[in-house]
Amino acid sequence: MVKYKMVPEILKMMGNLDQVRNIGIIAHVDHGKTTTSDTLLAAAGIISQKVAGEALATDYLEVEQKRGITVKAANVSLYHEVDGKSYVINLIDTPGHVDFTGKVTRSLRVLDGAIVVVDAVEGIMTQTETVLRQALEERVRPLLFINKVDRLIKELKYTPQQMQQRFVEIIKDINKLIMNQAEPEFRDKWLLDPAKGQVAFGSAKEKWGFTIPVSAKKGINLSHVIDAYNKGKEAIEELAKEVPIANSLLDMVIKYVPNPREAQKYRIPKIWKGDINSTIGKAMLEADPNGPAVMLINDMRVDPHAGLVATGRLFSGYLESGKEVWLVNSKVPQKILQVSLYMGPTREVADRVVAGNILAVLGLDKARAGETVVDVAYKDEMAPFERLHYVSEPVVTVAVEPKNTKDLPKLIESLYRLSIEDPNLVVKINEETGEYLLSGMGPLHLEIAMTFLKDNYGVEVTTSPPVIVYRESIRTTSDVFEGKSPNKHNKFYISVEPLNEETIKLIQEGQVFNDQDFRDRAKILRDKAGWDYDEARKIWLVEDNINIFVDKTSGLQYLREVKDTILQAFRLAMKEGPLANEPVRGVKVVLHDAVIHEDPAHRGPAQIYPAVRNAIFAGMLSAKPTLLEPIQKLDIRLPMDYLSGVTAIITKKRGKILTVAEAGDLTRVIAEIPVAESFDLASELRSVTAGKAFWGLEFSRWSPVPDSLLMDVVKKIRERKGLPLEPPKVSDFLSP
Repeated sequence: MVKYKMVPEILKMMGNLDQVRNIGIIAHVDHGKTTTSDTLLAAAGIISQKVAGEALATDYLEVEQKRGITVKAANVSLYHEVDGKSYVINLIDTPGHVDFTGKVTRSLRVLDGAIVVVDAVEGIMTQTETVLRQALEERVRPLLFINKVDRLIKELKYTPQQMQQRFVEIIKDINKLIMNQAEPEFRDKWLLDPAKGQVAFGSAKEKWGFTIPVSAKKGINLSHVIDAYNKGKEAIEELAKEVPIANSLLDMVIKYVPNPREAQKYRIPKIWKGDINSTIGKAMLEADPNGPAVMLINDMRVDPHAGLVATGRLFSGYLESGKEVWLVNSKVPQKILQVSLYMGPTREVADRVVAGNILAVLGLDKARAGETVVDVAYKDEMAPFERLHYVSEPVVTVAVEPKNTKDLPKLIESLYRLSIEDPNLVVKINEETGEYLLSGMGPLHLEIAMTFLKDNYGVEVTTSPPVIVYRESIRTTSDVFEGKSPNKHNKFYISVEPLNEETIKLIQEGQVFNDQDFRDRAKILRDKAGWDYDEARKIWLVEDNINIFVDKTSGLQYLREVKDTILQAFRLAMKEGPLANEPVRGVKVVLHDAVIHEDPAHRGPAQIYPAVRNAIFAGMLSAKPTLLEPIQKLDIRLPMDYLSGVTAIITKKRGKILTVAEAGDLTRVIAEIPVAESFDLASELRSVTAGKAFWGLEFSRWSPVPDSLLMDVVKKIRERKGLPLEPPKVSDFLSP
C-alpha cells in the first residue's frame, strides 16, 4: 500500500539526516532511467496530497514525452519504509543522451549515490562509461540495476543459465570500470557484490525486479520469471506484485547509499578546496544544521510565474525566506524569498530546509549553475566550490532569427534565459551580420532548444543549417613580435607557443585554474606538465578556452596600471583567432617586454587592444596555424555479418577504427569520427546493418584538421562569416 506524506512530515524526516538519501539515476540513452523513476514514483509516497494517486512522470516537459528522452534533470522526493523505519529519498532523473551530459555533471555534484541503469541486451555502452566515470570523479557511490531483462526472454530466448552468464558479464564490466576509475580509497569498498544486494535485476516497464537477497527470501528465481512470461500478462503482473522493483531498488539505496552526513565527510574535501578546519569547513563535513548556511547551486530554471528558481544542495546550516545570503562567484548579496521542495514539475513551499537536502530557492536571480551561496556573515571567509567540469563542449552552431521581426526583443530575452537554464548553450551575436548564434553539444541539443523557444517563450524561429564550431591553434613556437598602438606610444613584445598535452589536461580536469594560489599552480605545472617553476609563477591568466597568458617582464614602469587592459585584449584575441575568427585553444602567450606611455590618456583600451592583439596574431600566423575539429567516439554493437559495411562507412567519413572485440553474441566496434561527418551517420548505420546495430556517441577530443583539407575548411568558414576568402598574413599585423 502506498503511503502518502504531507510536507511537515517530510520536513521532519529531512531534519534527521539518518533518514535522508540523495540519489540520481544515470545511464546510456534509452536504457530505462525515466521508466525506472516513474516506477519508483508510483510505489513511493508523494509529498503533496494534491498529487496523491495521480501519475507524475519526471519527464514533465512535452518535448520529453514526445521524444521519449529526458532533457532536463527532474527532481522529486520519495517516501520509503524499511523494517518499519521511514526515509526520504531525494531523487534526480538525469538525461542520458550525449548532448545533455552537462546536466548529468551538474546533478552529480549534489548527489551521494547513483543507480546505474543498464539494458540487459545492450550492456555497457559509451554513455554508461561516461556517466559512471563522472559519478566516480564526484565521489558518488554507484549501485547497479540491470534493466529490460524481459528482452533476454522475449527477444533472445535465453535459458536461466544464459541469463545468469549475461548478468555476470555486465557486473564484471561495471566493476572493471570502478577499479579503473575510482580513487584508491573507494575501489574495493564500492565494487558491486550481487550476493550482498548491490545489484538489482528486472524490468522497470513491467514493474518487477529483485536482488539476490530478495530472490532468496521470496523463493523466486530466473526459471520462475521465464515461466511468468510464457504464461502471459496476468502472470507477469502477479510477479510484479510478488517482487516489485521499487522495493528492491529503494531498499538497496537505503542500505548502501550513505546518508548526507557520512557522505559529506569524504565528498567535501573533493569538491571544495577551502580550509577544512575552518568554521565553514567543519560545519560542511558534519552537515551541521546550525552551522553557516552553505548551498551549491547546480541548476537554474525559469518559472513563467515565479521567475528564476535556483536548485541545489544545502551542505551546511539552513535556509528560510527572508535570509540574506552572499553569492560568492557573482560577489553580490541577495535575499531569499522562498524555499521549497521539488516534486517533478511542482514545488512545495517549506518554512525551512536544513543541511544535507536538495531544495529550490526563489530570490537568487543573479546566480548561475555552479554558484556558491553562503550566509552573508561569512562572505569573506567562504571559498567557492570546485568548478564543474564538463565532458563535452559546444561544437555545433546555428544562426537564429524570429519568424516575425517584431519578436526580436522577445527572442533576445528568451535566448538569455535559455542560456541561464542551460550553461552548455552558448549565445553570441555576430557583430558583422547581426545574427544571433546559438552553440550546443550537438544537433539534438539545438533542436530541443528551438522547441523550448517556441513552447516556453512563444517565439517561433528559423535557423540556418547547423555548422561545426572549430578551434584555432598553433603547432610551433613563434619569434617575438612587436605590436604597436595606433598612436605609436605603446609597444608590446610578444611570442606564442602551443601548450603541451599535459597542461591542457590539467586545465580540463580543473587542477589548474585562474583563482588558484599562484604558488600551488606553479608547483602543479612544474611537477605534472614540465613547466619551469619561475615561469609558471608568472602566469597572469588561465583562460576558459584553455589558453594561458604569461608575463616574463621585469620592473616595467606602468605595467600594473594597464594589466587589466592587456588581459582583456588577450581574451578578445582568444575569442576570435586570425585564421577564421574561431575561438583559440591550447595557446600560451608570453609578454617579453613593453614600452608604455607615462600619460594615461595615451594608453587607454583603444591603444592597448590593437597593439596586444596584433602581436599575438602575427605570432600565431607564423607558428604553423591550424584548425582543430571536434572528434566523437563511436561505440557500436552489431552482428558480425555487418562489420564490413560499418567499417566502410566509418572509413568514408574520415573515421578510424580503434578496437573490434566480441561482446557476448555481438561484435563491439569502438571508433572515432569527426563531428563534421556525423550528421547523416544514424541513417547510414541503420541502412547498412538492416537496423540491427545500436550505438552511442560521445565527445572525444579536439584534433587538427588534415593539412589537405585545412585551407578549404578555412575558406568555407570565412565565406560563411562574410570575411575575405584568403586569411591574413603576418605582415598585416605588423606596423611599419
